[in-house]
Amino acid sequence: MPGGSDRAGAPHLPATAYAVLGLLAFGRELTGYELRKWSMNMRFFYWSPAQSQIYAELRRLLAHGFVTERLEARPGRPDKRFYRTTEAGMAEFHRWLEREPVEPLVIKHSVMLRLFFGHGADPDRLSDVLEDYARWLRQQNAELSVLRPELSEPFTYPALVAEWGELFYAAELTAVEKMRERLRDLRER
Repeated sequence: MPGGSDRAGAPHLPATAYAVLGLLAFGRELTGYELRKWSMNMRFFYWSPAQSQIYAELRRLLAHGFVTERLEARPGRPDKRFYRTTEAGMAEFHRWLEREPVEPLVIKHSVMLRLFFGHGADPDRLSDVLEDYARWLRQQNAELSVLRPELSEPFTYPALVAEWGELFYAAELTAVEKMRERLRDLRER
């Protein structure tokens, strides 16, 4: 239920907090900058956070005792901060993985929205929008096909998600090509 939890005393954290906890759950001590770099791989399927969002989640996780922070002094420069999950953080991460209900997929698809209102658009522009989107999908698949082999050995489950992403973008590309055909048919009437 929104705002609650399935366990007395367990906080309701946003999914982004669990994403940060999950990155730290690989067992490495990471800086905020390193977390941001790692989180960029999640852009294919979930979220690509701003650096400020990473730090906001780290502050939230620190306040709940789910991560620890270690400062490394650097003369003449700001201290470097390293983060690691605590035992409580790992327990909360596992609780979320195993017990939280799966949220329904929320589609916020600007290309579909434009096509939905196609009656008010120039058909050539709609075709261009679909082609631009198809180009983007091909690029995502190309990036995933490079990333997936890098993940396969140390990160089995992220490699599975990369494979899912490739299948997802390929299916989406098939749908876009079908819509381009349908748009051509409509213009020829």
